[in-house]
Amino acid sequence: MTGRVVVAVEQLRRQVPGGIGRYARGLLDGLSGLGGPEVELIASRHLGTAADPLSAWGFPVRASVLPAPFLTAAWDLGLAPVRGARLVHSVSLAAPPVRRRRARGGPPLVVTVHDLAWRAHPDATTRRGRRWHEAALRRALERADAFVVPSNPVADALVGAGADPARVRAIPHGVDHLHEPDAAAAASLLRRLGVVDGYLLTVATLEPRKNLSRLVAAFARARPSLDGPWPLVVVGPRGWGEAGVGDTGGVVAAGAVDEGVLAALYRGARAFAYVPLVEGFGLPALEAMACGVPVVASVTVPSAALQPGATAGAAALPGALQPGAPAGAAALRVDPTTVEDIAAALVRASCDDRLRSSLVAQGRALVAPLTWRASAAAHLAWWGTLS
Repeated sequence: MTGRVVVAVEQLRRQVPGGIGRYARGLLDGLSGLGGPEVELIASRHLGTAADPLSAWGFPVRASVLPAPFLTAAWDLGLAPVRGARLVHSVSLAAPPVRRRRARGGPPLVVTVHDLAWRAHPDATTRRGRRWHEAALRRALERADAFVVPSNPVADALVGAGADPARVRAIPHGVDHLHEPDAAAAASLLRRLGVVDGYLLTVATLEPRKNLSRLVAAFARARPSLDGPWPLVVVGPRGWGEAGVGDTGGVVAAGAVDEGVLAALYRGARAFAYVPLVEGFGLPALEAMACGVPVVASVTVPSAALQPGATAGAAALPGALQPGAPAGAAALRVDPTTVEDIAAALVRASCDDRLRSSLVAQGRALVAPLTWRASAAAHLAWWGTLS
């Protein structure tokens, strides 16, 4: 396709960009390495005197005069539409309006929908968050010409919400974004935390839908059966609500860490656990696989059920995910609502050497083709069908 593509990356202005921010950065990484259409970024006003961090990719940045909360509110009201674009892609439901100009030759709008978690588990989302997401989804269904989702389960949920199946494309994320491990900094952090002889690891924003309370309870149950006095290290920024970590024996909260430290923590873990109640994709599970760590993942994590060899253009997901580790599985999958299932899986992934070797091998095979360049190429192909 030819012409300028405007990518709305307002999520990267957030104090905690989270998983959507990781997707936005990965997509821009992939686009910067491809010979595609001219790309321009749009976001709210950059605050501060330093160079705008959005300029790191080398794309022109169209920064609004409005600060973040006001620009999002304007978009919600149908104000501040994007002009002078061949196509507009928003990395989240915080999407600029273009639909009213469509009849006059305006650009098509593509919106990435990462999950519909607020519908599946309303109690795991704030009331304000539920209201905004529901209204934003309604606007997207009215305004957008097409959607990108990270997995088939999200595609099914979006179609159930009213989207035309022909307008929805599942494109998995890449997993080649991890930095070189900063082993020295990670070792220093672990010493400060009192971790001296191996550990289990989880990585998540500390908020209710990540199901950390059940993971912590499962760890407490599993700990006497582990082969060593390994703690559970919890990495991630605080989100909202009661995270469920608390002051529990053997559970160590490390907070947010930079990507070099994170890569080193993955590589040093005995096992990795990620058991959210609902998940659109589940990138941390793939990051752990890329680092050669046995993974315990909830059946709600689509990325843990991808088949080795899946391409970025088609998420090869089975229709029904059952707990357990079938032959060739890349993760030991569990029911996230059952503490006993999670506990048993933690013991097996940490102590059963034959299973551990199988999980590591299958995990590496799964993530091998999942690059951000391939993901970006699949986005370009989808955009090309809309021009």
